[in-house]
Amino acid sequence: MRHPSRTARRVAAVSVSLVVAAGAAACGPEDNDAKAAGSDSAPHQGGTLTILNRNPQQDFDPARLYTSGGGKVPSLVFRTLTTRNRENGAPGAKVVPDLATDTGRPNKDATVWTYTLKEGLKYEDGTAITSADIKYGIERSFAPELSGGAPYLRDWLVGAADYQGPYKDPKGLTAIETPDSRTIVFHLDKPEGEFPYLATQTQFAPVPKAKDTGTKYEEHPVSSGPYKVVRNENDGERLTLERNTYWSAKTDAERKAYPDTIDVRSGLDSSVINQRLSASQGADATAITTDTNLGPAELAKVSGDKQLAARVGTGRFGYTNYIAFNPKVKPFDDVRVRQAVAYAIDRSSVVNAAGGSSLAEAATTFLPSQKSFGYEPYDLFPAGATGDAAKARELLKSAGHPNGLTVTLTHSNSQDFETSPEIATAVQDALKKAGITVRLQGLEDNDYSDTIHDVKKEPGFFLAHWGADWPSGGPFLAPIFDGRQIVNDGANFNTGILNDKSINAEIDAINRLTDLDAAAKRWGALDKKIGAQALTVPLFHPVYKRLYGADVRNIVISDWDGVLDPSQVAVE
Repeated sequence: MRHPSRTARRVAAVSVSLVVAAGAAACGPEDNDAKAAGSDSAPHQGGTLTILNRNPQQDFDPARLYTSGGGKVPSLVFRTLTTRNRENGAPGAKVVPDLATDTGRPNKDATVWTYTLKEGLKYEDGTAITSADIKYGIERSFAPELSGGAPYLRDWLVGAADYQGPYKDPKGLTAIETPDSRTIVFHLDKPEGEFPYLATQTQFAPVPKAKDTGTKYEEHPVSSGPYKVVRNENDGERLTLERNTYWSAKTDAERKAYPDTIDVRSGLDSSVINQRLSASQGADATAITTDTNLGPAELAKVSGDKQLAARVGTGRFGYTNYIAFNPKVKPFDDVRVRQAVAYAIDRSSVVNAAGGSSLAEAATTFLPSQKSFGYEPYDLFPAGATGDAAKARELLKSAGHPNGLTVTLTHSNSQDFETSPEIATAVQDALKKAGITVRLQGLEDNDYSDTIHDVKKEPGFFLAHWGADWPSGGPFLAPIFDGRQIVNDGANFNTGILNDKSINAEIDAINRLTDLDAAAKRWGALDKKIGAQALTVPLFHPVYKRLYGADVRNIVISDWDGVLDPSQVAVE
């Protein structure tokens, strides 16, 4: 799927954000303590935080953003019904109230969810935030001219499939009720126990109808968060945020909002960003990045400098890089061939190709190895660290290929250390030891995406990745393995073209659960059940390593998305 900046549905993710990866609990600097950020001083208010990014914060409209947990920069301006817990590591993967008093009150079968807004909520102009504003904000996200956000609401809300937004249909959605100014009720087509996670998306940010300027709203969206937009240049390339004086910490337990000003500068080369953060001269001393990792060479350099190494935040996100099979394409229609590939994989060489063990963790499960996903450790085709070529040859022989076979592996030419030539070559070398000759087919990024997401063109053997829209097994397993999500005429992410009634039924059963801990255990068990079909070979979960400026304090990196949270940062 994605890096945090991408989305599970958009990339396969992540871009996800890209949509990227998981592992043990995420942490900030090594001792996971704000003091480790370089100073014993307590965080305090004041100063300017600079954010140095590659990608502009385009479409800065809550309807058009596809963010997990409210996003990074967007979450400074837009509050939502719920949000992510702003804590280090595993506790940060929990959903908590934001504008609402709780994470939602479901009816018995989780088809109706009710929220009550906190008292005293205000916009940047001092006017009150109402439940009608949240309803309107959601409805405008259905307008074709404001598309781009998460697609779930169209699928989940009763009667919403064909709704075209309030500009064309001012009557609005009957599935959303606002019986009074502080109450909002959602009626769903089917049980959705994870609705509180969805309510973290920016589509749940309030928008005052009187201030809605349509496609121009992104130029000055009305703030419900601790900061307001005072400048937006070149479609989000340069953003300046200043304090919203009507925001109250009494109604917002999550955002610390220490700096007075946030200066977002985008369109920068990744090497330039890391050089500036490393040098920490002038304003760069109080700078962070929300989208740029350290590469293998940069990390090696930083690791050799104790002072720089102390300014590296480490995080993990629910993201898996894997080999995908299309079982409708020979010879991958034979499960023994797919199993042979699984046994032959040398994960140590794949991890090295991805930048080494500091930037990638070997994976044998499709679900990332975090508790919130329901991770259940398993290795159904144990190959050890370097592969089991003998077992692979044995399986190939039983499948009628005693002399091995020749296959084509499709990958991206993008230099992303995920689905790129380095990873493909590592797979090629490993399979050669098992008698499988691999021809590499590299495609440019757009062609690669179009090819692997088209049921009619999907190759039999290719590299893929996926990341979750929130930290749960639901948005991780369902898009890839729910047969009802196979798209025959559009972007399809069910790479194995799997349509198993028992798996579909279990997905429905888990979705009915509002006990998210119980649901997580069921997702883990389902992951193992699906894994037995050998429709994928999990390779690795990426690890984020990101520099921050010398005068940045209070580093918080949660398992929700694995990157530094600007809402918690203080500067000296």
